[in-house]
Amino acid sequence: MRRLSSATLDALPDDVIRPAYDRAAVRAGVVHLGIGAFHRAHQAAVFDDVLNAGDLRWGIVAASLRSPRVRDQMAPQDGLYTMLVRDGSSERARIIGAVQRVIVAPEEPLALLDALASPHTHIVTLTITEKGYKLDPATGELIEHDPQLAADLASLTRPQTAPGYLVAALAKRKALGLPPFTAISCDNLPHNGRRLRNAVLALAHRHDAPLAEWIAEEGAFPETMVDRIVPATTAEDVAALAARLDVADHAMIKTEPFTQWVIEDRFCGPRPEFGAGVQLTAAVAPWEEAKLRLLNGAHSGIAYLGGLAGIEHVHEVLALPAARAFVEALWDEAQTTLSPPPELNIALYRRELMARFDNPTLRHRTRQIAMDGSQKLPQRLLAPIAARLATGKGIKALSLAVAAWLRWQAGQDDLGNAHDVDDPLAGMIAARLKGAGTPEERVAAILRVDAVVPPALAENGAFRMALTRWLAMLETQGALATLASFQGEI
Repeated sequence: MRRLSSATLDALPDDVIRPAYDRAAVRAGVVHLGIGAFHRAHQAAVFDDVLNAGDLRWGIVAASLRSPRVRDQMAPQDGLYTMLVRDGSSERARIIGAVQRVIVAPEEPLALLDALASPHTHIVTLTITEKGYKLDPATGELIEHDPQLAADLASLTRPQTAPGYLVAALAKRKALGLPPFTAISCDNLPHNGRRLRNAVLALAHRHDAPLAEWIAEEGAFPETMVDRIVPATTAEDVAALAARLDVADHAMIKTEPFTQWVIEDRFCGPRPEFGAGVQLTAAVAPWEEAKLRLLNGAHSGIAYLGGLAGIEHVHEVLALPAARAFVEALWDEAQTTLSPPPELNIALYRRELMARFDNPTLRHRTRQIAMDGSQKLPQRLLAPIAARLATGKGIKALSLAVAAWLRWQAGQDDLGNAHDVDDPLAGMIAARLKGAGTPEERVAAILRVDAVVPPALAENGAFRMALTRWLAMLETQGALATLASFQGEI
């Protein structure tokens, strides 16, 4: 079967939406680090909207910092891919043409530096996950023992990390007399712009103090909040789309209708006129906090409890009345820790979230959400727990979600099926838990992991007691029975 490409666009069914611009006339004004499914469903679609509106300065050069997989999927397709938007029984197919090239950084580091240093590049976006910033979650300092970062600390001739590429490229721009670019983190992290700025400035200071001062004075690192559910694409998805289009698309992605990008209006150079789904604001933090503690916090609880019960998809977990009651209770607790902006109606937002979780066509896998829990829990669950305890409020639902994460570390669900604990701290956590024979001992062991649990929270007796109670129940009764008991208590 033929591959999707520029040559096969005209052969697609009439209901498939195609780029409305001349791709040959597009300039690459954006470099994206960490191309994956989320970027293709979110930022790339936004810039594709800008191109469709007639501003051809905003094509994308994308880079993978590790694997050639996405490059190998997209290169034979001229960078084209299908975005399937699914909602219930409806499905809309749109071809995204914004990505002009995909660079595999370990294979072509100088090509990536050239793209970042190009005078046409005004914006750099990043989806590199929490691990990619090379900052210690507890201290905010560079993780100097990380082998890739250690190499970048020694030399930036061939960078290995995202901060390394940004510093090397900004040094090159400064030497060429070019202004810096606006660097926009699109990862689900509190204060993501500040975190990216701190990583870049810390690394720059180690190499060239005047460069760091120039970046601090002239550069821009806006805070952002991104939101769109993008489940992993399966082989079945690829086969079904090929049957529909009569062309093969190995880079396709699937997503929901909802999309949101809130960006702090702080740019150091040109920016496009963004369209629907993008909101420029003076303060991102209230939006970000609501999203992390409501959407992402609930997602983590659903993922671990559902995963322990052997349930594969989010919508299947929420088909259980007890799980639905748990999510509502978690939202009740987390909501009290928020300071939402006037434009954000929390009651409406919660109803929209539940409708998104219920979307059966997304088939969002619990195990996909369960990845990297040690990096996600501090902002999603532990921060609202600390806020509620500080004001004397209960943490029944929030602590159950954390206990489910701790139970997940055992690597086996309630049915006896083994699963990988896909987490950068998995080895260290496993070592801490080894030999801990009781729930009390396991809780004590995890509370000593200060890269996950802030020391002040670890010392809180109410938190320790709640965590121990739920963990014991999960281990002896399983997730489904625990959810039923939880529902009976609220």
